Amino acid sequence: MSSNPESGLIRRCRAGEADAWDELFNRHYAATGRFIFQLAHDFSREDVEEITQEVFLSVIKNLSSFHGRSQFQTWVFRIAANKARDYRQRRSAAKRGGGHVPVPLHPVNDADGPVIDPPADAPAPDLTLMNTERMALLNQALEQLGEPCREIIELRYFGDFGHEEIGKALVLNPKTVSSRLSKCLDRLEAVARAVFSRAKPAETPSN
Repeated sequence: MSSNPESGLIRRCRAGEADAWDELFNRHYAATGRFIFQLAHDFSREDVEEITQEVFLSVIKNLSSFHGRSQFQTWVFRIAANKARDYRQRRSAAKRGGGHVPVPLHPVNDADGPVIDPPADAPAPDLTLMNTERMALLNQALEQLGEPCREIIELRYFGDFGHEEIGKALVLNPKTVSSRLSKCLDRLEAVARAVFSRAKPAETPSN
């Protein structure tokens, strides 16, 4: 792990240094929240806050399993993608069974800790609604696509990682990443066409 620029910081975390954990969270907490927002535009700020808390609880518990073959942030984002899917499934199950209102585990306005920093420059409300609906449909398509295509697409287009870094995370060479990504995008297009075609547009009232 000597080639990883954060190896010293991670060693300090493993040694139990509180200041090192604080620094690690400050480096990656906001970026992880933005990544989760990108994955699902229908998540509220409270949803993302709760998921991000779950991500970093998992990071604390499983840091020993990070061996430095990829960037630390890539490893965190892979955890975040899984936690976001788990959260969505729990929320869907809760809605079917009556549901409950999620409570954020980390106060949004806590000046002493990291906070979620959602993407800025929001579009107009009507465009936001359209994007949310389209993202919901795209997420349905990704769910149907399944692994390993879903993960490689999420890392490339939601995490904005290059082929080399994805290759390190998935133990693939960059050429294989490029080939697999191309095939996965073709599959996603076919699945998305079916998903979007089933979504009936709202009817325009006649005058």
